[in-house]
Amino acid sequence: MSFGPNHHEERCSEGHSTASTIATISAALSADPGIDSSAIEIRMLGPVVLLEGYITKAADRDKAIAIAAMIVGWENVQDRMLSRFPIQ
Repeated sequence: MSFGPNHHEERCSEGHSTASTIATISAALSADPGIDSSAIEIRMLGPVVLLEGYITKAADRDKAIAIAAMIVGWENVQDRMLSRFPIQ
């Protein structure tokens, strides 16, 4: 990996793009009152968004995937969320 003035723009633009995409998805999930996104983690692997962590309602999975897909496209969303339903 090279550092220095010759590689700054390449590294900087890549980092900002990833960070802004994660922030946008995170904000969209948090803004939806119908989904509990507190235990959902968002990571990126290249252009693919990885949704990881836990969901507490089955409907939250579909909502989280749909929200991320609106931002990056269906083909760029990977679901790795696990179900953790409350004991009743």
